[in-house]
Amino acid sequence: MASAPSPSSSTKLSVKLLIDTKREKVLFAEASKAVIDFLFNLLSFPIGAVVRLLTKNQMVGSLGNLYESVEQLNHTYMQPNQNKDVLLKPTSLISSSVISGLLPPNDVLDSPVNVESLKFYTCHNKCSYVTCKSGTSCPSNDYSSCIMNSQLSFVGNIPVLKDVSSTNVNGFVKDVVTYMVMDDLVIQPMSTISSITLLNKFDVKEIGLLEERVVELGMEEGINLLKSSLQSKTVLTNVFLKKPVKK
Repeated sequence: MASAPSPSSSTKLSVKLLIDTKREKVLFAEASKAVIDFLFNLLSFPIGAVVRLLTKNQMVGSLGNLYESVEQLNHTYMQPNQNKDVLLKPTSLISSSVISGLLPPNDVLDSPVNVESLKFYTCHNKCSYVTCKSGTSCPSNDYSSCIMNSQLSFVGNIPVLKDVSSTNVNGFVKDVVTYMVMDDLVIQPMSTISSITLLNKFDVKEIGLLEERVVELGMEEGINLLKSSLQSKTVLTNVFLKKPVKK
């Protein structure tokens, strides 16, 4: 069973596939806790984060267009108390360096902000707006040409925030069993009985046509799993058997 990886672009996990070579289809996969934690973590991503990870051109449907519309909309059309980054770079409530090691660096995967390291800025006109990023244009209609780079001093005690990432450092599932992942991402604990039952369900007549294959789940496969899970019910087959054609 694969051990928990450290977060890096070279993170790789092993997954054992059972393949029906006659139908060129993955029947199911044998996966470790780390793989299951990664798959479950996909459910925590905000829609904006998903679009950003997949890039607009790879999105199916119109979500990519919606994302691009927000990107191109001039900030003068936004409500004064709103920032486009709330939509374009939403923060996932669940963050774990172990889980996110299979995805490319992205703001949505960052750990919660350390309040003590924050600096606050306003424009030199001392308007009612504040930002954490020096150089931001002031959204006030009165001072729209001003740059917010006048640093403010924080007064009082720093509020204690619960570090969400620390509660998820061990992932979601226990590490005492191996898990079975279906081609359509149905997941359940693995057992000999469940494996035999599935072979009957898939109407496997010739055991000799089945092939066990160990594959690697890395950053490229992680992105492809996310993309395929939004498009298909044969996710494992698409990612590991049918290599996408590069345009």
